[in-house]
Amino acid sequence: MRFFYRLEDYSTPALPTRGRGFATGFWASSPSPSWGGLGWGALKKVIPVLLLFLTLPAHAAPRHGLSAFGDLKYAENFTHFDYVNPDAPVGGQLSMINVNMTTVLSSFVANATSFDSLNPFILKGQPVGGLDLLFDTLMVRAMDEPDAMYGLLASDAEIAEDRSSVTFTLRPQARFHDGTRVTADDVVFSFKTLQKDGHPIIRLPLRDVAGAEALDDLHVRFSFEGRETRDLPMLVAALPVFSKAYYTAHDFTATTVEPPLGSGPYTVKDVQLGRSITYARNPEYWGWKLPVNRGRFNFTTVRYEFFRDRSVAFEAFKAGTYDLREEFTSKTWATEYDFPARHQGRVVRATLPDKNPSGVQGFFINLRRDKFSDIRVRRALDLAFDFEWANRNLFYGLYERTDSFFENSELQASGPPGVEELALLEPHRDRLPESVFGPAYTPPISDGSGNLREELKQAGALLDAAGWRVRDGKRVNGRGDQLRIEFLNYETSFERIIGPYIRNLKRLGIDAKVRTVDPSQYEARVETFDFDITTSRYVQSNTPGIELRGFFSSAAANQRGRWNLSGIKDPVVDTLIEAAIAARDRKSLTAATRALDRVLRAGHYWVPQWYKGEHNIAYWDRFGHPAVTPKYDTGIIDTWWHDAAKAARIDSGKAN
Repeated sequence: MRFFYRLEDYSTPALPTRGRGFATGFWASSPSPSWGGLGWGALKKVIPVLLLFLTLPAHAAPRHGLSAFGDLKYAENFTHFDYVNPDAPVGGQLSMINVNMTTVLSSFVANATSFDSLNPFILKGQPVGGLDLLFDTLMVRAMDEPDAMYGLLASDAEIAEDRSSVTFTLRPQARFHDGTRVTADDVVFSFKTLQKDGHPIIRLPLRDVAGAEALDDLHVRFSFEGRETRDLPMLVAALPVFSKAYYTAHDFTATTVEPPLGSGPYTVKDVQLGRSITYARNPEYWGWKLPVNRGRFNFTTVRYEFFRDRSVAFEAFKAGTYDLREEFTSKTWATEYDFPARHQGRVVRATLPDKNPSGVQGFFINLRRDKFSDIRVRRALDLAFDFEWANRNLFYGLYERTDSFFENSELQASGPPGVEELALLEPHRDRLPESVFGPAYTPPISDGSGNLREELKQAGALLDAAGWRVRDGKRVNGRGDQLRIEFLNYETSFERIIGPYIRNLKRLGIDAKVRTVDPSQYEARVETFDFDITTSRYVQSNTPGIELRGFFSSAAANQRGRWNLSGIKDPVVDTLIEAAIAARDRKSLTAATRALDRVLRAGHYWVPQWYKGEHNIAYWDRFGHPAVTPKYDTGIIDTWWHDAAKAARIDSGKAN
């Protein structure tokens, strides 16, 4: 299946001490040879190792962490992240819905209405959320830095001076849940398996990783191809590590409801297919004392609930069936929290800031359909969407209009291009519209009255110029075929937003309608690009790199399961993507993404929707949390804890 962020407003997819690396660590862990008495038998054993050492690329000193540009906040001897309580109590349960996945699937969220698989790493099936709790990675993100990672399964990493490889040193104490050691062979197996059989969104970024080699049980080296290798050490450091023995006996490519073998802080306790999954904190987890884990994962159990109907899910929350929800529906947030437990203070509403890029959410137009090949048609569709009216009448003014593919970040373009951007854009001037060299495109702004007379007049003129003229009230081409548009949707609550948009399109003579299908059919159609227009959302990272190829590149336009929903095929876009990937400092990265943003926005590949740079959450007041919230994450699952005294008061019907 294609993973997607939970859409904002669906009333409105959505919305670890350091050791030595191999080159120095071999002699540290082996007897030093006595060269005066070394005979041929001993030489035969040593020479292959010496030859291997000599053929290794020169490496910088091993480091306890990685980042795109080498900067790390936490020193080698750090004891815990600043945003945790290292003495947090352990116990209790956290239950929730709409839970963001992390690690290798950090850009995705499992379909929150149901699930039929416990394998989130392949294209088939609808996987359950939270499976990342089962699988450790070589390194783990620090959520108060843009992209830094610190050692988990690996104690350190050495990057070759020419950045052609990275070598990780595994911790000898690392274990899978069955007690077997995590070895370099497991890491190599995991990489090769994901590169061959993983979900396309995982496979595409791995194409520049030439291979992985186990140097011994504790050292694994990844080799890279090409020159644009900035992000590849972090990419492989974030891959889940599987047990080779387990997946030799189990088919990795199959959807399954059998709990997989992992090495992470939780195991699967209970599965109610399509309804819930419960994870149990593993008291024997090998990594509890590591700096990256202190104060994290404090709940004895974590349960994810699934509801096919959003209103039923909300009623279940009010009844205390589960503890916490993130609210993606403005109408619910504004009008439906008027119930006794909220007034009594037993249920708390909170708004947490979100410093990440806010997400690319919009109506994506399928350029694989000939009727959308003319940019004037796509521009007309933009003019017909009245965000201001929708925000006032449907969203209670809670949202801002999205302008950019890098919204809510320094990566988005604004105003005319700066000197660094122009240096990237000028070589392509003859292939770009002149508007790219002026102020960055922003969507039209209406007065919010619902009367789009001027905007629709402009849209009509654009359609006329594109050969779609009105005849007998219908917008037709030279062959007499009416312009028809179908909005593919999978949740009925979104129809109230599409409906007003459709009315405006019909005023232009367009035969527009919405087709709402079940989630499985929706996934199948989107994977094969069988749609005219669909709504989706995905989120950029703070340091975008090779994933941009999957979002916008020509190579991804027709590959099943990719996120290039609009089918963008533009050599200038491809060039700017590579400039972003090649950036060696944040200034260069910012210039490249801003230039890319300008070109994408000028192409009118979507009708942008809305965003909010914050998280609206509601929860039963049974929890404690650190005073500091991580800058780039809510921190709920891995930094909050069960407060027994609060829980006792809440359960007795009293407020805290």
